[in-house]
Amino acid sequence: MSKLLDIKHQIHALIKEYHDEAFKAKPFVEGESAVPVSGKVFDHKELTYITDSALDAWFTTGKFNAEFEKKLAKYINVKSVLTVNSGSSANLVAFSALTAKELGEERIKPGDEVITVAASFPTTVNPILQYGAIPVFLDVTIPHYEMDVELLEKALSHKTKAVVIAHTMGNVFNLDAITAFCEKHDLWLMEDCCDALGATYNGQHVGTFGDIATLSFYPAHHITMGEGGAVYTSNSKLKKIAESFRDWGRDCWCEPGKDNTCGLRFCQQLGDLPMGYDHKYIYSRQGFNLKITDMQAALGLAQLEKLDEFIKIRRHNFDLLTKTLHKHSNKLILPEATPNSNPSWFGFLITVKKDAGITRNDLVQKLNDKKVATRLLFAGDLRKQPYFKDYDYRVVGDLPNTDIIVSDTFWIGVTPMINDEMIAYMGKCFDEILGE
Repeated sequence: MSKLLDIKHQIHALIKEYHDEAFKAKPFVEGESAVPVSGKVFDHKELTYITDSALDAWFTTGKFNAEFEKKLAKYINVKSVLTVNSGSSANLVAFSALTAKELGEERIKPGDEVITVAASFPTTVNPILQYGAIPVFLDVTIPHYEMDVELLEKALSHKTKAVVIAHTMGNVFNLDAITAFCEKHDLWLMEDCCDALGATYNGQHVGTFGDIATLSFYPAHHITMGEGGAVYTSNSKLKKIAESFRDWGRDCWCEPGKDNTCGLRFCQQLGDLPMGYDHKYIYSRQGFNLKITDMQAALGLAQLEKLDEFIKIRRHNFDLLTKTLHKHSNKLILPEATPNSNPSWFGFLITVKKDAGITRNDLVQKLNDKKVATRLLFAGDLRKQPYFKDYDYRVVGDLPNTDIIVSDTFWIGVTPMINDEMIAYMGKCFDEILGE
């Protein structure tokens, strides 16, 4: 064993040496170096953790994943975290749990309505469609880019079963209003926190207000596993259901590599199968296999150690951009935090005013020419996406702010990859394009 440890220590030293040589920081050169909107931030620890996982030769979900789920649950202050292979899969698993037969009349069925917003990412809403439910679209507010809660009561019908909504770009939706609405009408609340890990409302982590919540660990997000996501909840029934959906739909809840945890493996009669049919191969629902590998979890563990610092930098970059671009507030609408919230910013949303003398598209093109990367607010308006023509939905009002987002809104980065020097350059670019 001591020989193996000695070899591992040598490997660790070589990994650090390799990282320091292969991933040297390059000086920023204005107009030549890219200013990114997002991307992975890592050091030798991530490579070391991944290598340690590989050396264990346990290639499916294992001890690194168990530790990651435990530490993330403690960080968020929630009872259960289940990792999955992407944020989109997290949304699918979380919504699937709300359709389970164990929930009785409360479960979401085909034809039921789910309140959400059209200014969204597709896979926040797609599970609603996949289960035959009907999305009911509300408008959003500007400059918060969150659901217009004044429209909630108008959206309600006898078919309404849930509210499914994302915390846009790390900002926080009005949780006081939305949780009160859901409690009043006995509705499920699913929080998509893929862009908002670490954000709080009245000091409480987002994702802990509703019944079930989701995260993404794609490289653009606050921490990364390369590909990965998570479902989290403090509802033990939903946790068990979500885990079953994630793990092939099986009835058994043994961890990989373990057998007969319940002691009833060969002494049950379920479905129309004979008594004693192996419980490991009993399926109580139509499920998936959406687990991650332990190597992904190892990467996530190393990233989790840096999360607080990442969030601190994102908030700093957001505040500095706000100060830098305030001089252009006659032409640009700058983003604002929702009252009572402390966002964990994913990006810096900007809406170009109609009388700015420049269009969003022209401004974005000029910024990209100067190597300042930009992105639009995801799908803009899901109703206008090509694939959405095949689905039914309901709309409350005319969604005027959503129309503005489609034509006039974009965002720039606050990622920890960006430093003060880059933000100063970004400010200079805006000055040159918009005028001092």
